[in-house]
Amino acid sequence: MAAQMRRLVWPLLVLVALLAANAVASPGFFAVTVKGGRLYGSLVDILHFGAPLLLIALGMTVVIALRGIDLSVGAVVAVSGAVACEIIVAAGDPSSPGTVAGAVGTALALSVLLGLWNGFLAAVLRIQPIVATLILMVAGRGLAQLITDGQITTVTSEPYRRIAAGSLAAVPYTVLMAAVTVLVMWLALRRTALGLFVEAVGGNAEAARLAGIRATGLSVAAYAFCGLCAGLAGIIISANTGSADGNNAGLWIELDAILAVVIGGTLLTGGRFSIAGTVLGAVIVQTLSTTVYTMGVPPESALVFKAVVVFVVCLLQSPRFRAQVAAPFRRGGPPVPAGGAGPPAPEEEDGAMPTATGDGRPDPREVRR
Repeated sequence: MAAQMRRLVWPLLVLVALLAANAVASPGFFAVTVKGGRLYGSLVDILHFGAPLLLIALGMTVVIALRGIDLSVGAVVAVSGAVACEIIVAAGDPSSPGTVAGAVGTALALSVLLGLWNGFLAAVLRIQPIVATLILMVAGRGLAQLITDGQITTVTSEPYRRIAAGSLAAVPYTVLMAAVTVLVMWLALRRTALGLFVEAVGGNAEAARLAGIRATGLSVAAYAFCGLCAGLAGIIISANTGSADGNNAGLWIELDAILAVVIGGTLLTGGRFSIAGTVLGAVIVQTLSTTVYTMGVPPESALVFKAVVVFVVCLLQSPRFRAQVAAPFRRGGPPVPAGGAGPPAPEEEDGAMPTATGDGRPDPREVRR
């Protein structure tokens, strides 16, 4: 636990620096108000608009911990939103809560099936995860456009819009959904043996299999969970805009999710993972997007700005980089005996040291000429 906290120090400092920069650029950045029974403010917006990214990053954390990767989450976001919106538009009463519940349930079920498909290709057929999920990344985006006929589907259902615009005790539903997902994931992976199974399979899948862990089934379940998280993110994004855009919804969000997971300290080589680190990484990535607009960074430079900040975070997390930076500032070396360092003792031809006698001189019997 202490080691994990130390790994989160630098990302946390970067987040504090970003928030401080935003506060300087916008004096009212930390102001939070309540309007219509809902919290508003820049900090609330970061959590609200960062909820879809956090959900996807949580699913990606489990997949990466098992030595996998999922490049199709952006396409699943588009498919999920497209299915839900098309069902609502085609219904006789789009504003019926039953219609919205059925649309959301269908979209999430399809997202889980897409995740199972990825798991089948990667874990059962042993196709490289980056290739297996790349298939759905391309095909899924095309499927979303087929569902919407290449058009932007607009919904006017108030219950559906409230998924993103509603609140409970002044806290937006989106933030609550993300918080509940984090809590459930933490309980499942840190309060049961499931987390140990994930780390064991990610560290050495063959050894875990010999120990009786069903590595294949665990990997398939991880991809299904990642698909579910992406589907829920797609529902939030489409409900927030009141539309489904098969071409642009969730575009490149998989890259931000991977960045959030890596910033949080989860190893791409599998095994070790950090739920708290992923939450922190997602908040940093979303704060970067907010900083771009707050500080007036030109749109053509926004991606470069984000890349530079992420690069700095990764450097600060590298123990080797920190050691090299600190080396010139270190003084002195190892302690020297009071008598000073004398001349080096003679060595034998084969590298062995001659044995000393009681008076400190080499034993003639041990010296070979």
